[in-house]
Amino acid sequence: MTDTIPTWTDAYFKRTRDVIGKFGDAKVTYAVFMRRPVVSAPRLALEWLKRVAKDRDFEVKVDLRYAEGRWVGAGEALMYISGSFYNLVELETLFLQRLGPACVAAYNAFTMCTELPKAAFLAMDARHCAGMEMAELMAYAASVGSDRANRKANAIGFIGNATDATAHYFNQPKGFGTMPHALIGYAGSTLRAAEMYHETFQDEPMTVLVDYFGKEITDALAVANRFPDVARQGKLAIRLDTLGGRFCEGLDPAESYAVLERHVPQAIRGYRTESELRHLIGPGVSAAALWKLRESLDAAGFDKVRIVASSGFGPEKCRVMSLADAPIDVVGTGSYLPEKWSETYATADIVEYDGEARVKVGREFLLRQGEVAEETDD
Repeated sequence: MTDTIPTWTDAYFKRTRDVIGKFGDAKVTYAVFMRRPVVSAPRLALEWLKRVAKDRDFEVKVDLRYAEGRWVGAGEALMYISGSFYNLVELETLFLQRLGPACVAAYNAFTMCTELPKAAFLAMDARHCAGMEMAELMAYAASVGSDRANRKANAIGFIGNATDATAHYFNQPKGFGTMPHALIGYAGSTLRAAEMYHETFQDEPMTVLVDYFGKEITDALAVANRFPDVARQGKLAIRLDTLGGRFCEGLDPAESYAVLERHVPQAIRGYRTESELRHLIGPGVSAAALWKLRESLDAAGFDKVRIVASSGFGPEKCRVMSLADAPIDVVGTGSYLPEKWSETYATADIVEYDGEARVKVGREFLLRQGEVAEETDD
């Protein structure tokens, strides 16, 4: 592991290491911070740092100011890292890569879970990650944000994810999931795909996608009627993933308003922004589409069939769905991933050299102060 560090770190850190090797080592303290509010998610970064320190046989001391799952304000030092300048200088790049994105993703996951505390979440981000290392960081981050939401809002939060490799972050033995759109295309119909799946996995709960042919309501009812026992047992779920270019079956703007008027009139009677209106009554997986599916299932006697919602469920969409009290049992999402990658940049500045406080002008706020106060209900 340590052999590849020089090839992945910035050249000026390597040159600095050479200078220190020539003129003598110093004990330094780094302050690590981010420029936006985040939820502290340092475990994977710190585990990596400690492994490197063990492999290279040097000591490192970490003063973690914000424990995992705590809210951290913009510019506040998450931690102070102390040790040999010669040994630490080469590690800054790779350490920060493991820290910043996880903290932002944890913040987003926390926000989403608190907006919809009664819905369970599934982390379906793996396809959108830049490699396996990022996929692990994002799964870990979702679990951290979820745990915070559970503590702060009694939210159900993330109950699992899509891949076996990272399922342990959610205390699961394996990843969750039933069928992609490709299986429905292969089967030739939504109902046939459900039949094939059920024949293959007879004892497992089943979640069926219903938007492939644009007949969300028709296909949902067809599947429920085909498997009434599974439906009655609460082992059948319908996943709505209608793309944003068209309306769910049976809806247009006027009918979308009418659906919400029947179920949650308060959602559309106040001022709503254009973005909020799109999530409420627009194309794709809107609040109106979810209410349309729920009322159709209930009217047919399938009140125990669950609804899984996916497609663009980030913090904003979750907030709007909460306004409409949308009938969502499970949210499948990868949209807690950081939207603006520039916000994920974690920064480290040395603030002490051999015990003397020293930092570049403008970063004096990073100098180590007293202990951080205990977290309140922020």
